[in-house]
Amino acid sequence: MTPSIDIESLRERLLRGDRAALARAITLAESKRADHRALAAGLIDSVLPQTGKAIRVGITGVPGVGKSTTIDALGSNLTEAGHKVAVLAVDPSSSRTGGSILGDKTRMARLSHDPNAFIRPSPSSGTLGGVAAKTRETMLLCEAAGFDVILVETVGVGQSETAVADLTDFFLVLMLPGAGDELQGIKKGILELADMIAVNKADAGEAEQRANAAASEYRAALHILTPASATWTPPVVTISGFHNLRLDALWAKIVDHREKLTATGEIQAKRRAQDVKWMWALVDERLHQRLVGAPEVRRRTAEAEAGVARGETSPAAGAAAIAAPRRLRHRHRHWPGRIKSRWDGAQTRSRAFGGRRRIERRPCLGAALTFRRVPWLIRIGSSAVPRKRPARFRARPAISSARTATRSRGASARPRARPRTSTGR
Repeated sequence: MTPSIDIESLRERLLRGDRAALARAITLAESKRADHRALAAGLIDSVLPQTGKAIRVGITGVPGVGKSTTIDALGSNLTEAGHKVAVLAVDPSSSRTGGSILGDKTRMARLSHDPNAFIRPSPSSGTLGGVAAKTRETMLLCEAAGFDVILVETVGVGQSETAVADLTDFFLVLMLPGAGDELQGIKKGILELADMIAVNKADAGEAEQRANAAASEYRAALHILTPASATWTPPVVTISGFHNLRLDALWAKIVDHREKLTATGEIQAKRRAQDVKWMWALVDERLHQRLVGAPEVRRRTAEAEAGVARGETSPAAGAAAIAAPRRLRHRHRHWPGRIKSRWDGAQTRSRAFGGRRRIERRPCLGAALTFRRVPWLIRIGSSAVPRKRPARFRARPAISSARTATRSRGASARPRARPRTSTGR
């Protein structure tokens, strides 16, 4: 039996900066159990006033660009300067087995032993965009625990994985020397959303020369693109994460970006827009859970998959069969009288209309309804045609009640008094 979770105690420990409580809260948020998700949602709502003060930086790049090595050096510099750094490393999941190595933490040797740093590797679990499904929730929990710098490391991405830009305040893209010409920078996608481009592995010697050449090409390309903010023009810098070169200048530009956009209110506006996108992402997730969790949908899914596998059904027709809305059964209400119908299975209802009661029937082609002292209505298609009741249906309905039967017979049906005789009184 699963032990109960004391959310109030977990919240208090989390706000005190307890690392074990933070790890437990993140595990609760990443769980796929419905009860765990409900507890995590309540926990996040309770600590929400203590969030929003950290600098959120998303770091992305192609596989092998040196993201983990750069984060290890940058994070160590920040902790030495007095910051508390949380690193959320997203590792790709296998499309065959679903497993993940979660090996990014092994490349952060210095930061993993730092008491002012917290590293949380998470699998992507099939989530597209380079981030995990619960990266937003994890960021809020880290901020509630007192971390003032959040570094989100994505999986190795290409040109279209830009989901991290909708989670963070600053979007840093790492590039390799000699990775392409200025045409690569003109292409729409990840570089269009970047707040800064850093050409990594700019070591001393020939590598630095190639990095400077690549940086010049990217600067020329960015002049063609329109920046997202009129306050900030994305710079292009060269760094070396392995040798910890020029990372202080990189962080200085991140702080400058935050100060400028905070003064104009763009940071807050960006976060509110991100919250709206987060809401719709949760709506999509819950609609998908309801769709695949219904027993009728599971049955239709098995039938559609079998039909598509045999070649009898097209994928489009199979998807339409799975996503078809369920039929809602009509629930009959108690009527204020007795309704007679010659057509079984008809859906009827009585509602107030013009101070009287109206009887509606859908469909009522060939139907005959009677209601005591109430005009009736025949609906054919979308048109409504009021008519007189046929003579054969003008009889009052029989109600199994002695009082009603006496009322229906009238005064004439009452028993007569015994006549008086001359021999009587």
